[in-house]
Amino acid sequence: MSSSPSSPPASRTASGLDGAEATIRAAITAGDIKGLALAYIEDGEVRAVRGYGHRNASGQALQTGTVMYGASLTKTVFAYTVMQLADEGVIDLDASISRYLDRPLPDYRRSGRWQDLRDDPRWRDITPRMLLSHRAGFANFAFLEPDGKLRLHFDPGSRYAYSGEGMILLQLVLEQGRPGLDLGREMQRRVFDRFGMATTSMTWRADFAANLADGVTKDRRWVPHDERSRVRAAGSMDTTIEDFARFAAGLMRGDGLSPRSRAEMTRPQAPITTASQFPTLQPELPVARRRPDLAAGLGVVVFDGPQGHAFFKGGHDDQTGNTMVCVERRRACVVLLSNDVMAETLYPTIVRQLLGEAGVPWEWEYGATTR
Repeated sequence: MSSSPSSPPASRTASGLDGAEATIRAAITAGDIKGLALAYIEDGEVRAVRGYGHRNASGQALQTGTVMYGASLTKTVFAYTVMQLADEGVIDLDASISRYLDRPLPDYRRSGRWQDLRDDPRWRDITPRMLLSHRAGFANFAFLEPDGKLRLHFDPGSRYAYSGEGMILLQLVLEQGRPGLDLGREMQRRVFDRFGMATTSMTWRADFAANLADGVTKDRRWVPHDERSRVRAAGSMDTTIEDFARFAAGLMRGDGLSPRSRAEMTRPQAPITTASQFPTLQPELPVARRRPDLAAGLGVVVFDGPQGHAFFKGGHDDQTGNTMVCVERRRACVVLLSNDVMAETLYPTIVRQLLGEAGVPWEWEYGATTR
């Protein structure tokens, strides 16, 4: 690997990979985690892709071609797709979503409890930009509300609050606003085919079963991989570390996007004002206690650190822990996919070993459980 002003010397990269590998192998040997896959991108090119540990209770190896649940990393791929559509004039990020619906949102019964908004006209103030930057005003999902009903907790656009429901709404807006647009097909064509992601899909494929990762919960139970049958912009993607590394590299190069749209994804859209990402609707911190550089991007969270402007996105459920951390100046990323939710405790160490200190807001992302 040749070095350049934007990339570290090959010796430092190799040392970082050796350190990360030692950290991962030690955790697997100790029984702290079951499996983890790693990718390292520098100067917009994939430099390393590796798999460690086990993909299932039978002890079969987790490989670089093992199919893993992408979880909320799906949202970044969705945002990338939306920005292509914005480049083509299919959607205006700052128009009311009502422009793209042939009837009021509460009249729709597909994919969400939109009828619960019938007495709240503020839904007309929601824009695609707000949905991509988690500023619509929803809880993460309606089913998490005490009564299971969807509601707006604050005026759209006024603050950040993470919401998968918002991504699902934008999917509805796209598919209703342009009859015949199918998000699964669009993401296949615009992202997965573009980057040669042959083992990635927004829905389950039978061929995934041959090399598939089951998940491990905090209480160390193995959970079968969920065979998702519906395209969900909030998080239905299955992928491999090989495939997602190709996407991350392409994102850093800006492939498929205008320079303006690529820059817009990682431009601060609005400040993040809470102590942590979850719970979603927690009170805002006093201004003096907020991290001033932490902000919502489009499909990512952005921040400034010792290496300049950077962004990240996580993906998490009871048996999945994923992250992507990228430094813009170096066009460098670390991607970590794990079928064991406890692997998240290692991520600050691994990312630091590979990227150096980037200033990632780990406590905001995970709380105080990482090391």
